[in-house]
Amino acid sequence: MMKQLDVCSNCDNEAVRVRGSYQFKESGLKNVVLQGIELIRCKKCGNEDPVIPRLNALMRVMVRGVISKPYRLTGHEVRFLRKFLRMTGEQFSHLMHIDKTTLSKWENDEQPIGPQSDLLIRALILVLGLKETQKDQAAIIQEDFPGIHNSVHDVGIEIDPSNMTYQYA
Repeated sequence: MMKQLDVCSNCDNEAVRVRGSYQFKESGLKNVVLQGIELIRCKKCGNEDPVIPRLNALMRVMVRGVISKPYRLTGHEVRFLRKFLRMTGEQFSHLMHIDKTTLSKWENDEQPIGPQSDLLIRALILVLGLKETQKDQAAIIQEDFPGIHNSVHDVGIEIDPSNMTYQYA
């Protein structure tokens, strides 16, 4: 049996598989790091491509990490959650009963998201986006709501894709 050769997606040169951490910027979130995943690393240009296992499950873990964080949501987190629901800005703003310019200002961090809107977004994600989540997991996340601080902070989320768990960095 021949070993498959990996090729760099950037320069088409030979690449090797290694294990490491990967900042998952492609998710749309600034602070998500995948721990101990397989990476295809180019020997020549240094480009790294992640080999992401179980992408759908990983996205649900990321969503749970975002809606469970103990601080109000940031704009890029709201955009990530909206896209997770596969909604346009117009669809999501209609669902929230807000003007689409308000949503745009939230997502671009031009206007803070009020505490009630923050909780509504989290609740919508629980109902619409994580409906396949077991009720006990939803109850645990809802228990976190009273402890959410009124201040806004970017919080790093480190995810272990091997067991689909997360922790805050």
